[in-house]
Amino acid sequence: MSERSENRVFGKRKQQHVVILASGDRIRHMTIRPWMTAVAFCCTGMFAVGYLAATSYLVLRDDLIGATMARQARMQHDYEDRISALRAQVDRVTSRQLLDQQVVEEKVEKLMRQQLALSARHGKLDALLNRAENAGLPTTASVPDPERKPVIGERQADAGGALRAIEVITATTSPSARKTAKLAYAAEPQTVADRADRLFSRVTLSLKDIESEQIVRIQSLAADASETADAIRTILRRTGVEVTEPDQKDPDADIEAMGGPFVEPVAQETFEESINDLDMALARLDTARRTARQLPFGNPSPGSDISSRFGNRTDPFLKRLALHAGIDFRVRSGTKVRSAGAGTVTVAGRTGGYGNMVEIDHGNGLTSRYAHLKRVLVKIGDSIDTSDIVGLSGTTGRSTGPHLHYEVRRNGKAIDPMRFLTAGMKLTTYME
Repeated sequence: MSERSENRVFGKRKQQHVVILASGDRIRHMTIRPWMTAVAFCCTGMFAVGYLAATSYLVLRDDLIGATMARQARMQHDYEDRISALRAQVDRVTSRQLLDQQVVEEKVEKLMRQQLALSARHGKLDALLNRAENAGLPTTASVPDPERKPVIGERQADAGGALRAIEVITATTSPSARKTAKLAYAAEPQTVADRADRLFSRVTLSLKDIESEQIVRIQSLAADASETADAIRTILRRTGVEVTEPDQKDPDADIEAMGGPFVEPVAQETFEESINDLDMALARLDTARRTARQLPFGNPSPGSDISSRFGNRTDPFLKRLALHAGIDFRVRSGTKVRSAGAGTVTVAGRTGGYGNMVEIDHGNGLTSRYAHLKRVLVKIGDSIDTSDIVGLSGTTGRSTGPHLHYEVRRNGKAIDPMRFLTAGMKLTTYME
């Protein structure tokens, strides 16, 4: 009883399992202990678990591999879609950038053409302004009002600055700088083309303002020249002299043969029309002044009093009514006598009752005579300008004392010289 209790206390069985192994004459025995049973059970369990795990892996491996491959395929497709979207965006940016570059280059080229045209116009305008200045027309503009638009020089500088800015845009959008431009294109709210449009509009408006101001100035000069020419022509017409137009052809000239189908005329630009109008007005003014300078509108003895006028009077020698064909200037003997207009000397010497006389042909059928000279200082055939000295006053010929007898004749018929002297005083304000 005590032995049984002791065995139970130490956890020992009463009888242990023994395994006997016999091999021929040899007999072996092995006692199976509890821990050996536990180890064998654990090994069996681990093997079973491993087997089940391997079986499960083999069964589920295809599904796991397929899921992984599907996930990788989805990721690859996502990356490819993203890359395609980015490539398409880059292509759009590149296409738009190239289009902007082309637009900017076209606008710069157009501005350069406008600038060249403006320079050519300046050349024509400078020549006409020089002619207008030589003609005595006011070519300087008045002092601008501070509230008024800038003058031409300021607008040219403004237009030049904008043009240079567009050229800078063109340079920055060159192929070498397009990568940077592409990155900045989407980030900046204002594109290169928008900026070029703004600057192009600014330059175009400046050029139009310059052209408009030039046209106004040209039209003003043309109006002044036409007004002066018309005033001179009116004065000359009152004296019986007609001024031919600068483009008027000789009616006796042969008519040139011409022909062809009728085609609508090409409309000229306003600037070209204004230039042509100014050119024609200056030509008319030059013709009128040239005609006036050739005619006897000057005073042959400036500052001298008139002692006898044109018309019927009592002849100092015969004491009866006679026609005085000119006017007499009260001058001392030896006073310088000047030509009343430009022309050619046709008579220079003793001529009947005129005594020493000089006759000058001024064209248009007009001649002037300077009589009773003490001395003749020119000879036949000499070209004379207005106010040139032709002789010295005296009392030769049919004269009662020192004086200057002055006549003006049209086609050989005497006319009142006072008409030309009066016209000459009026022409003074219209001549250079």
